Amino acid sequence: MEGFAVPSGSMPDRGACASLPFSVVLTCIMAASGGLIFGYDIGISGGVSSMESFLSKFFPSVLLKMMEKGQNNEYCVYDSQALMAFTSSLYIAGLLASLMAGKVTKSIGRQVVMLIGGAIFFVGAALNAGAVDITMLIIGRMLLGFGVGFTNQATPVYLAEVAPARWRGAFTSGFQFFLALGNLIANLTNYGTNHINRWGWRLSLGLAAAPATIIVLGAFFITDSPSSLVVRGKLDAARAALRRMRGPDAELKNVIRSVEESKKNEEEAYRRIIRREYRPHLVMAVAVALFFQLTGVIVISFFSPLLFRTVGLGNDAALVGAVILGAVNLGSISLSTFTIDRFGRRPLFMIGGILMVVCQVAIAWIMGAQIRESNDGKMPHGHAVAVLVLICGHAAGFGVSWGPLNWVIPAEIFPVEIRSAGNGITSAIGLGCTFIQTQTFLAMLCTFKYATFAYYAVWIVTMTTFIALFMPETKGVPLESMNSVWARHWYWRRYVREQNQVIHESA
Repeated sequence: MEGFAVPSGSMPDRGACASLPFSVVLTCIMAASGGLIFGYDIGISGGVSSMESFLSKFFPSVLLKMMEKGQNNEYCVYDSQALMAFTSSLYIAGLLASLMAGKVTKSIGRQVVMLIGGAIFFVGAALNAGAVDITMLIIGRMLLGFGVGFTNQATPVYLAEVAPARWRGAFTSGFQFFLALGNLIANLTNYGTNHINRWGWRLSLGLAAAPATIIVLGAFFITDSPSSLVVRGKLDAARAALRRMRGPDAELKNVIRSVEESKKNEEEAYRRIIRREYRPHLVMAVAVALFFQLTGVIVISFFSPLLFRTVGLGNDAALVGAVILGAVNLGSISLSTFTIDRFGRRPLFMIGGILMVVCQVAIAWIMGAQIRESNDGKMPHGHAVAVLVLICGHAAGFGVSWGPLNWVIPAEIFPVEIRSAGNGITSAIGLGCTFIQTQTFLAMLCTFKYATFAYYAVWIVTMTTFIALFMPETKGVPLESMNSVWARHWYWRRYVREQNQVIHESA
């Protein structure tokens, strides 16, 4: 399964803002809006799970535990496998969708895949809004998962393919920006609908149809990437798309050459990617997706209202805390959009990693020390606010590093012949880990309590060290020249050099 090629570096790179075609900017913004549906779901599920009207209808046992005032019960109030299944069911469906998305994308293109993903998400939102039992709720969530799986696989790579090399990081991180925006909108929605008795949760879940509508309409107004069109034999459309994105002097022959080169060795991409010469790419496909999940931000974002209630904030205060957290995340990601192509990927990883470790350790210390000293097992209000501030600091570190770079790095490091497979693996691992974490996080919080945050701190130290040692800098490197980055790396050059020697010997 070959991936989609990207225009060669010999084409004029519209790197400066003044010469960047407005059509490219508009195309990238419309495509990046695919992050809205994922972000909205991340924010909406945790907030709805804290609404008493929602819990009384679907999870009455959790509501009963909320009403109990037993000592040291705070960490375990929301420990319910059924409640966690409400959140995690989306991601097992997303995992299946991401595994199918590679072949579907090759056949019909990334633009159509984004459109289909948005449409499926819309149907899932409608089912959730009208749910009358847990079965209907879970089916709706799984449809949302299929929508997320398709858009998450197609959108970041589409952005990397159409964006000029100089601005690729900023445009690709736009997906994470819209994801954070969707999360903030969801938290604001939850705060408002929480004051609507009995059916406020239906409005929160049903409004997921709004970002789905945006991505569907956006997909109608953008064209597929030139390489996608070439792969499917639509050369005239590819030429028109290329000139619209790169200007009238852009030539299609470089795109055609890249696609033809990828077809010379017609081998299944998933078989190819496990070969020795692609070892760096396979390791990064697995490591980046896995480490992104182990920052702890995803589950904290999902369950932030529940987490804030656990540390002693009231229901309204917990929802306001989730809004603040979403705003900090959006602000930090906006900052990274302007710095990612100026300072590079590695410095942002280092800065974000240090900030996240400090905040996670401080959270574990405060929660552990203060709850042990409390007679009733609850945290004083001042310390609960401190935890909120530290969680926001953790989100800020994530927002300038792993948040956007989780989408940028996989979208740009894979050679054309394994690009679809590489991104399929990354997306599948990400969704699979999200499923596991959302299904186990509340039980983990109940069992390990404050040590949960120390657990994530250890992982952040591990991933930051890994990036420092094994992740080469990719800032400003054209996609078709990315192989040279690995060839110069102190460790990975032993694999890439071997590949170059094999190619030279066979020439």
